[in-house]
Amino acid sequence: MDLVRGFWRKHRRKILVTSTCLGSGYLLYKLYNAHTRNLADLERELANERENDEIIKTQMKAHFDNIQMIADTATLPHAMHHLSSRLVEEIDVSSIMDKLSQGKGLLIPSEKLQLWNELKILSFTRMVLSLWSVTMLSLYIRVQVNILGRHLYIDTARGLGSSHLLDELDLIDRDDEQKFLASADFLSTSGMPSLISDMQSAVKEVLKGKQLNDVLTTKVLQETVMRILDVFMSTGSPHHWVDYLMMSQDTTTDVSSPDATLSKFHQLITETREVLTSNDFTNVAEISLKSCAVALVEEIETQTGLAMGMQLAKLLPQIEKTMPEISAEPDKNRFLQLIRDLPEVKLFFTLLYANMPQ
Repeated sequence: MDLVRGFWRKHRRKILVTSTCLGSGYLLYKLYNAHTRNLADLERELANERENDEIIKTQMKAHFDNIQMIADTATLPHAMHHLSSRLVEEIDVSSIMDKLSQGKGLLIPSEKLQLWNELKILSFTRMVLSLWSVTMLSLYIRVQVNILGRHLYIDTARGLGSSHLLDELDLIDRDDEQKFLASADFLSTSGMPSLISDMQSAVKEVLKGKQLNDVLTTKVLQETVMRILDVFMSTGSPHHWVDYLMMSQDTTTDVSSPDATLSKFHQLITETREVLTSNDFTNVAEISLKSCAVALVEEIETQTGLAMGMQLAKLLPQIEKTMPEISAEPDKNRFLQLIRDLPEVKLFFTLLYANMPQ
């Protein structure tokens, strides 16, 4: 015992320091170990979230591609068929051409001139109106299905777990979905009368200085078509043409219902109108219209030899022959294919579906 006490007195300080160090080291080891486990758990959690987000991104890409296919194979064919029928019904050029054909030798010069002038206005109205309607309706439907598709995807993707990609949105009622898609027929029904009237006014404004014996070349015809489109689009209030494509927001809300402003259909219509009145959509629409106008004039040139020049009166019947090309079924419509393949159009709808700011 004396030996132990002596050893203790002699080495007490060293023993206390050593014990303290050992205790502190053990405590630090435990803290480090716990911290390491926490880091490992956090890394696994982040890895799972990244994997979950990658799954969502992959599925959104697949869903986006599917949405574009649905627009091309289901929604657009129905709307185009309806539009084509309405254009033929509302702008009847054949009756004037029949009168001119059957009245040869019977019509007095003033009657004949009047009919030819009517044919001039109606032919250009039908041509530019068809071009505008097909172009804008195809873009509008693609806006619709991308907005609806993204909403539906987000509603159903929540089962994958929380993610920053998923916003808090109300589920879309089946009736609201059908009403929203059916609104694509607004142009062919409610919007058509005022559209025809306003387009005809633009045609008259641009053609008032052109005589039936004037010679038109490919360049002049293309400039004329673009001028009509410019006058039509710029006349009236900004984005006035949206009212031809879709109903006003006021008509989508049942004011007698206290929850009217919360209607999903109303939200979808509002979101669609916001897209259509954006600068980005206006740019895409202008690019699409110009590309289609160039393609149309090239088609007329191929059929008529327009490059060498042709009298306006002789050109009018040739214009009529190209009309079925503009409103052809989507799978045979070169203008719709042209719009679909434009890089600006592809980028616009990719960003719209992803809901990224532009």
